[in-house]
Amino acid sequence: MSRIGKKPVVIPAGVKVDLTSERIDVQGPKGKLSRLLPGTVSVAIDADVINIEPVNAARRDTSMQGLYRTLISNMIEGVTTGYSKVLEINGVGYRAEAKGSMLNLALGYSHPIEYPLPEGISVAVEKQTRLTVSGIDKELVGATAAKIRSFRAPEPYKGKGIKYADERILRKAGKAGK
Repeated sequence: MSRIGKKPVVIPAGVKVDLTSERIDVQGPKGKLSRLLPGTVSVAIDADVINIEPVNAARRDTSMQGLYRTLISNMIEGVTTGYSKVLEINGVGYRAEAKGSMLNLALGYSHPIEYPLPEGISVAVEKQTRLTVSGIDKELVGATAAKIRSFRAPEPYKGKGIKYADERILRKAGKAGK
């Protein structure tokens, strides 16, 4: 049995959870999220607690129990507090600008990069070199931050590029002289 899957998910005050046979909907102060449920787990709501149980004792079903327990917990945390990732831009002339649902990046290429933000994601730009990607869906926030980082991943010689704020870039020595 999954250790994580056995732990119940507590529903905080102000969060409404609707459960059907194939879908779970979570609504809170920040917004609404929904997810389809597989046939390998059964979800039950008891007062202010959600319990997830595997349908069979097969290894795949117990792993799905842990997965869906974590996904439901992330949904509840997302609609109450939200998620954010911080990115830093390093390099001379590298900068970012947010205009509505469009992110404009100047990353040393011959053209600026215009990235349309997914629905439900917002980006705050501080000092043109620090981006904060935020939203209620943890998966979407992480995927958007990874996509923005992929436009110019940090290189190991000078450290130029886009990196996560808590990421450490391993530097390499340059060419050795004679």
